[in-house]
Amino acid sequence: MKTIEDIDIKDKTILVRVDYNVPVEKGKIESDLRIRASLPTINYLLEHGAKRIVLISHLGRPKGKLTPETTLSPVTKVLKKLLPDQVIGFYSLPEKGEKIPIPKEVKIALLENLRTDPGEEANDSDFIKNIVYSTDADLYVQDGFAVIHRAHASTDAIKNHLPVYAGLLVEKEINNLKSAIENPQKPLLLIIGGAKVEDKQPLIDKFACLADYIFVGGKIAADGYKSTNEKIIVATDFDENGNGDKLDIGPVSTAKLAELIKDAKTIIWNGLLGYAEDPAYATASTIAAELIGEKEGATTIVCGGDTTAFIEHLEKTHKNLHYSLVSTGGGASLEFLLGKELPGLKAILS
Repeated sequence: MKTIEDIDIKDKTILVRVDYNVPVEKGKIESDLRIRASLPTINYLLEHGAKRIVLISHLGRPKGKLTPETTLSPVTKVLKKLLPDQVIGFYSLPEKGEKIPIPKEVKIALLENLRTDPGEEANDSDFIKNIVYSTDADLYVQDGFAVIHRAHASTDAIKNHLPVYAGLLVEKEINNLKSAIENPQKPLLLIIGGAKVEDKQPLIDKFACLADYIFVGGKIAADGYKSTNEKIIVATDFDENGNGDKLDIGPVSTAKLAELIKDAKTIIWNGLLGYAEDPAYATASTIAAELIGEKEGATTIVCGGDTTAFIEHLEKTHKNLHYSLVSTGGGASLEFLLGKELPGLKAILS
């Protein structure tokens, strides 16, 4: 895989696809995880003499129309706090044939939400070509792992207009996920939670041969998931509310999971084990997160939007937790683990 570590960056204008699809409430960003995840690549480019970095991303589903809820403007404030020594500017998407008037002193430029133009999701080659022209970009860096499974203009069509290289986040995500399925330390444990069995069954099927153990919890288990495979261990006891709803796995199943985590050398966790939005039913997920985060010498991968958000929240009060990878890509990490072709990755490899 071609990465930014393989090229001469000095005095180049670098167009960087990041994933700033962050939760925003009333103009305030509630989680900056994905913004912070882009910093290693940004800092690397700065330290190696990039003339300018132009960041492009999407936010939400604007369907071709900019709204107060889908503007990337709030991201600029966070970037300025995280990179206080840099001059950072925010600019609208260019009209056709237009140059973006970025002053020389602006080292980092953030463009408005790509998906406010239909050309992004339509994989329109002319749309991304115009962005390349308008920014005078010399190279393209793909660091938006969460969108690498999309055939969009900024993940796929871009390869027709600039050399494409992986950023450090994409490199980290791919290498960790790849090692977990191609050359894992054994025993390998897959932990599956969440609510939709149709989303998780392909992953269970894929790892039925690869994993030493698969533990199934969450609503999937509460709804009566069955398997005759001896590797697959399904939670059997649950904590219930007053209406009899099974909202967390119980102490017996949690203890069994703890044993599996203790012995495992590679752990992949996708999906919460209970209704963790309510602290009363976050016990099993918290115990699992703590045990996994305290393991030394193991490869530990957390993926899936709800699970990574839970980990991010937990880390605010649990400073000693460490994971090999808390993936920024929900659908992307799942599709990579399933062996599906990712258009954004193919563009890097082509």
